[in-house]
Amino acid sequence: MTEVVAALVWDGEKLMICQRPEHKARGLLWEFAGGKVEPGETKEQALIRECREELAVTLTVGEVFMEVTHKYPDLTIHLTLFHASIAQGVPQKLEHRDIRWITAEEIRQYAFCPADEAVLTRISEMNRRGRGPGF
Repeated sequence: MTEVVAALVWDGEKLMICQRPEHKARGLLWEFAGGKVEPGETKEQALIRECREELAVTLTVGEVFMEVTHKYPDLTIHLTLFHASIAQGVPQKLEHRDIRWITAEEIRQYAFCPADEAVLTRISEMNRRGRGPGF
């Protein structure tokens, strides 16, 4: 199983989502910023490194929002999604095809990676209950 981390990054009422490059597996689908945990790293360290490499930002990593295990045809991932905020920098498209800041209401307008489905459902449910950013 591959350990993967991602960031639920809010800026006010907006949530950051990233579009995968066309040439990668699950190309052009949307996801939350992050990536694979390397040997010897904590999940938090991996998330900070991945966002520095792919977005040129430094994150402050908060609590775990949720964890999901998903089986793709080519791999099984264990995804840990953290609350996070940008401590330094402005997101750059160093790896992703696009970066958008959207509201929780808009989240279902985007085609996300299948592993994110449970995350999207939880965000939508919490939004319907009136729980705002950061939940």
